Amino acid sequence: MEYRKLPHGNEEISIIGLGNSSLGQSDEAEMDATIALALEHGINYFDMAAGDAAPFAAYGRQVRSLRSSVYYQVHFGADYTTGKYGWTLNLDQIKRSIAWQLDLMKTDYIDFGFIHCIDELGDLVKAAETIEFIKSLKKAGVVRHIGLSTHTPQVAQQVLDMGIIDMLMFSINPGYDYSHGQYAIGGSQERAALYRRCETDGVGISVMKAFSGGQLLAANTSPFKQALTEYQCIQYALDKPGVLTVLPGVRNREDLYRVLGYFSTSPEERDYSVIGSFTPKDAAGSCVYCNHCQPCPAGLDVGLINKYYDLALAGDSLAQDHYMNLALHASDCISCGHCDSRCPFQVSQSARMSTIADYFKI
Repeated sequence: MEYRKLPHGNEEISIIGLGNSSLGQSDEAEMDATIALALEHGINYFDMAAGDAAPFAAYGRQVRSLRSSVYYQVHFGADYTTGKYGWTLNLDQIKRSIAWQLDLMKTDYIDFGFIHCIDELGDLVKAAETIEFIKSLKKAGVVRHIGLSTHTPQVAQQVLDMGIIDMLMFSINPGYDYSHGQYAIGGSQERAALYRRCETDGVGISVMKAFSGGQLLAANTSPFKQALTEYQCIQYALDKPGVLTVLPGVRNREDLYRVLGYFSTSPEERDYSVIGSFTPKDAAGSCVYCNHCQPCPAGLDVGLINKYYDLALAGDSLAQDHYMNLALHASDCISCGHCDSRCPFQVSQSARMSTIADYFKI
């Protein structure tokens, strides 16, 4: 397992976490075994927006002595008191559901208390009481960090303006980023700007819907009429600025073993540069940090150089320091054209290296 540090905290979060939207489809023994397998393989971040009420007791049984090394992402607005998932903005219902969840999970604190599934600005206004409740729990030490789950960049930006969240749960995959699918809200540039702002503000991103509900994994359901693999989708999400963890939903151990196969794949198997052949015109010419241009004959990490430049432009005060600490800089580019010929997104990287070198003065 690999881990990434939460900028506003000391938590080291596994780059692959676990979603629970489908785990309740299994029986009790399989749920227990799946959670135990996740813990055994170093997964320590669990999103508790479950498809139904079944998984909560399983976590209570399996985590127990490991509670201090596990991070729960708990949603204020996901109601399970009926046994099924329901969405609510009613504060009394939210309080009952949170108490019920904590009782079944056998814990008295929440690592990440999330304002749940706010996709419209009007609902954000209605969630004001809930937000104040979560803030009060944070002050009392019951909630360690506040987060937001949304599919809408405009909502995310407004909550970022409040300065209250340490984690954002957002839907990231090539389909949504390039305007395909139910939650493809915001253009590619708007979505990319959100990811950069999160990294600039020190807000981590936990990724939902990395496979677009499985649609991207089959040619007949993919909006691009070409299948991607789970590993390509995971790598795509992990390469976005601000992303700490990807949260695939699994039904059982078989699904989990397949997802964990990511760690035994080669860079070539994770390479998602094929999406450059079906991205829209407004995305052409933008570096997505895929490093398909590697290996650089001069040894430059072209993707990382681009990322630090984009973050610096977005106002990240640390980006310049990170850039300066690179072994090789944009000024070391020899303008051989190798990256230009290989870039799937039609970026003139050699010209961009000159621009970046001028910006950073090295």
